[in-house]
Amino acid sequence: MEITDETWEIIKNNDKNFDNKLWYGVATTKIFCRPSCVSRLPKRENVSIFQAAEQALEEGYRPCKRCRPMDKIIPNEVWVEEIDLLLKNHYDEDLSLEELGQRLHGSSSYLRHIYKKIKGLTPQQELTRIRLEQARIRLLKGNEAISEIARDVGMMNTPYFIKSFKKRYGLAPNQYRKAYIYKFQKIGEKTLIFLSLKLLNLSQTFGQYF
Repeated sequence: MEITDETWEIIKNNDKNFDNKLWYGVATTKIFCRPSCVSRLPKRENVSIFQAAEQALEEGYRPCKRCRPMDKIIPNEVWVEEIDLLLKNHYDEDLSLEELGQRLHGSSSYLRHIYKKIKGLTPQQELTRIRLEQARIRLLKGNEAISEIARDVGMMNTPYFIKSFKKRYGLAPNQYRKAYIYKFQKIGEKTLIFLSLKLLNLSQTFGQYF
């Protein structure tokens, strides 16, 4: 349903008189809310209007944990899934705990507590893991500058990125890249990428750097 100026004003003003009469979903988070929800106002172009909560569910949206648009408590496991989805799809953005809380309609401290309780690590630790994995993939695809890769995965501080990468993978980014030989072989419509480690003991080869 197209959002009209009148409907937009209802959402902007958190008009509770329209609760259970219409619902709105935010495309970037795939969360839907009551008009009265006090979470941060989304961009208008990302908002869809629903005439029933079930319609939002059918289109892949999940109920907001803060305003409970279906009058039900949202399980923490579902909230963690929403956090994971946001981290996976927006890892290159500035995602502080406060920003996560705003986007996912909850307290940043409670969000951190629940996430760590269920997954055993904090959202920021998971975010770093995702960023480093994306950086590792980029390293194996070309000769991009380390600083450019770091920036593109959301880590603006290059020295910190290099330190974090080495801590996770045992090698600095450039060392990791040089340790691999790339062989590309195209068979029909499929391109197979073969990544083989050099037949050397990496710990001995790069021991002088540790």
